[in-house]
Amino acid sequence: MLMLPFAVSAQKVAKPDAYAKTITAADLKRHLYIIAGPEMEGREATTEGERKAAAYIENEFRRIGLEPGNNGSFRQYFPVYRDSLIASTLEVNGQRFEMNTDFNPNLNNPPALYAFSEVLYVPEKASIEQVRATDVAGRLVLVHGTSQQRNEVLRTKGAAAVLTITSAYPRQTPASGMANMTMQYFKKTIAPQYYTVSDAVAKAILSNSSYTPDSLNPVIITANVQLDLQKLTKQLQSSNVLGILPGTDKKDEYLVITAHYDHEGKRGDSVIYYGADDDGSGTVAVIELAEAFANAKKAGNGPRRSIVFMAVSAEEKGLWGSAYYAANPVFPLGKTTANLNIDMIGRIDPKRTYGDSMNYVYVVGDDKISSDLRPISVAANKKVKLELDYKFNEPNDPMRIYYRSDHYNFAKMGVPIIFYFNGTHADYHRPTDTPDKINYPLLEKRTRLVFFTAWEMANRNDMLKRDTPLPDMARP
Repeated sequence: MLMLPFAVSAQKVAKPDAYAKTITAADLKRHLYIIAGPEMEGREATTEGERKAAAYIENEFRRIGLEPGNNGSFRQYFPVYRDSLIASTLEVNGQRFEMNTDFNPNLNNPPALYAFSEVLYVPEKASIEQVRATDVAGRLVLVHGTSQQRNEVLRTKGAAAVLTITSAYPRQTPASGMANMTMQYFKKTIAPQYYTVSDAVAKAILSNSSYTPDSLNPVIITANVQLDLQKLTKQLQSSNVLGILPGTDKKDEYLVITAHYDHEGKRGDSVIYYGADDDGSGTVAVIELAEAFANAKKAGNGPRRSIVFMAVSAEEKGLWGSAYYAANPVFPLGKTTANLNIDMIGRIDPKRTYGDSMNYVYVVGDDKISSDLRPISVAANKKVKLELDYKFNEPNDPMRIYYRSDHYNFAKMGVPIIFYFNGTHADYHRPTDTPDKINYPLLEKRTRLVFFTAWEMANRNDMLKRDTPLPDMARP
């Protein structure tokens, strides 16, 4: 059966064109100069800048007339943990070495005091097969350089600690003393203690051994090595910002529209990563979409399904905000017809050397999970006439874009998704991603495409069908 572009339902649904026109370049620009302004300090998750941005989005949702999306609150808070260094020491045969001059602990290690009487030395020329064949369980291992494959072998075989020899000492800039943020305070397994060490530390360990530089086989070295790491773990907090526009006859079904509002924050006191395109552009698009749908509802033409407008945080840390929502959904994922995710739609991709570079958008994921997605998207695009580029749907996409934004956490749960993206550019994840470089007319056009697509999804008779389970979609 031929599906009409905007299906006629049992309930009369108005045409969306007038409401789409309320999404304007001027309004998007006004919001973005605030969201990506210096006062937001780059919006890094858990920081004051993120909290300012969240407050701005919440106030806009409230002004627009959305209802709180999380049981009376506009926020869905989630915990984030971060360790800070108290002290760390490294001694070899009673000789104490200086941190930043001769060693540094990996602050993602758990705090621990270890005292070893032996070191398993892996010569530089040793093969990964030789490492795999060696009993490393519970041992302190000394290796040359960084090898992800070798470290994974050492981890899975139960090494207690790993010292990696590097030429980076003495460090020109002392380590910050702060670990990476994490959501996993309680872990199923504990990784080895990882330290980087100087040649001087390695020589102290190897001073009484009989190894030669041409050795191929791992060898046991007698040496008394003490490692001590003391940390303070702080529980921080981040939040998704949710507003809901309740539907009419299908209000117990949901369309979720997302963008992440966090970015990379600051470096020092003066360098701000503004994140205008990534993802200030998507954040302001969500605000404008919410206002357009709210205007429709005020005119008596509200959506049949409820629409959840959600600005998620900690995307830059590893899609944490959307992962938390997917694990703790406020609205049933089985009743969520689709997720439309917007991440970077304000610029152009200089690597796109075909077609009209000023009139396109990458559409990602519309060929997966539901065969309803692409027909709806193509029909909606007749209103705006963008070039819909499916480049990143290719299974062998080397950038693996499908796995790199918040829609993926919905897709893993079987929710049909479309991800809107403009591609990367020279300012991607740099302080130069500023609001003056945004193409606002193109941002307006792309946002209107999302609006027309959302209008159909929110008003059609049926939820989007889910064709067949795709277990491989859960694998990054």
